[in-house]
Amino acid sequence: MQNEFNIIEHYFKRQEKQRSDVVIGIGDDGAVTQVQPEHQLVTVTDTLVEGVHFDQTTPARAVGHKCIAVNLSDLAAMGAEPCWISLALTLPDIDELWLNEFAAGLHEVCQYYGCTLIGGDTTRGPLTVTVTAQGQLPTGSALTRDGAKAGDWLYVSGPLGDAGLALDITQQRYPKASPHLQKLVERLHYPTPRVALGQSLRGVASACIDVSDGLLADLQHILSASGVGAEIELDRLPLSLAMTETLSQEDAFVKALTAGDDYELCFTVEESNRGRLETLTAHLKNRPICIGRIQKVASEPITFKLFGEEYTLSLPRSGYNHFANIEADPS
Repeated sequence: MQNEFNIIEHYFKRQEKQRSDVVIGIGDDGAVTQVQPEHQLVTVTDTLVEGVHFDQTTPARAVGHKCIAVNLSDLAAMGAEPCWISLALTLPDIDELWLNEFAAGLHEVCQYYGCTLIGGDTTRGPLTVTVTAQGQLPTGSALTRDGAKAGDWLYVSGPLGDAGLALDITQQRYPKASPHLQKLVERLHYPTPRVALGQSLRGVASACIDVSDGLLADLQHILSASGVGAEIELDRLPLSLAMTETLSQEDAFVKALTAGDDYELCFTVEESNRGRLETLTAHLKNRPICIGRIQKVASEPITFKLFGEEYTLSLPRSGYNHFANIEADPS
C-alpha cells in the first residue's frame, strides 16, 4: 500500500543529477543548501489548483512541467539563477500513472535548468500543486518593479496571447478550430521561462516582471511601483502566425494585451543601455521586442498608438484576477 513516504521515495527522490551545493536534500526534516559567497537568495512560490489553473484533461506531464516553469519565470524576472525546488503536493488519491507522468515532467524541466528538488510535503485532498523555488544572484543585482523612469523603452521577450488563445479554442469559444492548435496548446501547457534573458538583464533593465496575468495587468505593477505611465505601440506587439491567422487585428491586440499564462518577461531599459541590451541578447533565439516607451503619468496610465497615431482600444478586462467574480465583504 502506497503512503506519502513511498510516494516521495519512488517518484521524487530519484534524480539524475543533484547540484553540488545541496548539502542535505530529500529524506531529512529539512534541506541544507550552500549559497555562493557575495550572493543573495531569491525565493518565489506559486500554486496550481485543478479546476482553476488546469482541468482533468491536462496531461500530468504538463502539470509537472508547468508547476516548475511558472516559478522559474518568477526567478527569471528577478534576474536569478534557479537552484532549488520544494514541492507540496495534495492528491485526492494515488494514481500511479498520473504520478509517473507528473514526476517525469517535473524532473525534465528541473534537469534542463539545472535546479534540484530538495524537499516538500505530500498530503491528501483536492489536487493542488505548490512549488517554492529558490535562486541566487550577485548581491545588489536583483531586478525589481520600481525602477522604470519616463523615457525608458518598454520591451517584451516574445509572442503574447498564445496561451489564452489556446484556452479559448479548447473551450470552443471559436466556431472553427485553428490549424495551429497543437502549437498553441504547447505554449499553454509547456511554457518556457526566460531564464537566460533574465540573468542577462541584470544591470541593464531598469524594471522587470513576468507576464502571468496578462501584459496590461502585469505592466501596471511596474507603473504603480515606479510612479510612471506607458505608451504601447500596438503594431509592434509580437503576435504569432497562429494569432494573426485566427483572430482579427483588433481581437489579436486585445488577446495579446489581456491573456494570461504567457510567462514572457516585460521590462524597461533606459536609452543609454539599449546598445548593451542588443549585445547581451544577440545570441538568443528569441530576442526581446520593443513595444513602446515609459512616460510621465497622465490621466490614463497606459495609452496606445497604431502606426504612429493615437488609438482607442476597447478592452473588456486588463488581465486575469482570481477573485474577480467574488463580491467583497461589506464589513
